[in-house]
Amino acid sequence: MKFLHKLAISTAIAAALMAGPASAAERIALVVKSLGNGFFDAAAKGAEEAAKEIGDIEVIYTGPTSATAEGQIEIINSLIAQQVDAIAISANDPDALVPVLKKAMDRGIKVISWDSGVAKDGRLLHLNPSETKLIGETIIKLAADHLPEGGEVAILSASSTATNQNAWIEAAKEVLPTKFPKIKLAAVVYGDDDSVKSTNEAKGLISSYPDLKAIIAPTTVGVVAAAQVVTDQKLIGKINVTGLALPSEFKKFIDNGASEGVALWNPIDLGYSAVYLSDQLVKGKAAEPGATFSIGKVGSITLDDTNAAAMAAPYQFDKSNIEKFSKIY
Repeated sequence: MKFLHKLAISTAIAAALMAGPASAAERIALVVKSLGNGFFDAAAKGAEEAAKEIGDIEVIYTGPTSATAEGQIEIINSLIAQQVDAIAISANDPDALVPVLKKAMDRGIKVISWDSGVAKDGRLLHLNPSETKLIGETIIKLAADHLPEGGEVAILSASSTATNQNAWIEAAKEVLPTKFPKIKLAAVVYGDDDSVKSTNEAKGLISSYPDLKAIIAPTTVGVVAAAQVVTDQKLIGKINVTGLALPSEFKKFIDNGASEGVALWNPIDLGYSAVYLSDQLVKGKAAEPGATFSIGKVGSITLDDTNAAAMAAPYQFDKSNIEKFSKIY
């Protein structure tokens, strides 16, 4: 009996050794343009929510302290060394990141871009927050709706290399002659998603264009900076600040009249969707044109010819609903 007992124990130990250690949690790195940005903090909340729903996923929320490609490249190299399972990145530069992301994919790491895209060779798929043309038209319409007689507007963007910002601006320019002929785009400037630089750029626009009627900032950092400048310079009612903003960060500027309204998709849903997509790739689903992917409670997407898809339409916020949404994100 003792011999049989020992044999049973030995057999169990051998089976355990053959099976190896218990599988570790899947690790998905959510790499953002820069840390300390409310938009990306909200996306991280959604990523954690998706990880909890799916189970056995560890989200690594990371990014550089300033929005540079160099900072993201350093972080990606570190993630490669850590042998993460997937990298989901909002890119500061569509092309500069391609070599290091190709290196990651060569090591078996699944790579997607979201929010601000990476060139096709540097990722398996890309998730746009919304449809580019619709965003471009929306940001102009937010200003034009309050300028019945037309007038000069300016755009305060993030970095000059930000894929999403540039695409939205080009889409906005395309609809100006046909849908908003009374609106004149006076200038496009770049605040690099830095509060100080964005503030200085907003001041420069106001100084350079005395007839300016609106500042459009399709970036959550720039729109807050511009609204604060308009508030400080007592230009409320003369210059309307609009664009893409987090309700929680921007409510005070709708309340004080510096802005008539802004728009945004839900960044919580964006981070949530990025994790759902990354997990499916890690588990073996192929990213190819026409493929449909689940994004959990948000719905589903179907990839286009470039392996990209849009999540949802932007939602507008004004005095009628900003209070409600400011408590959510």
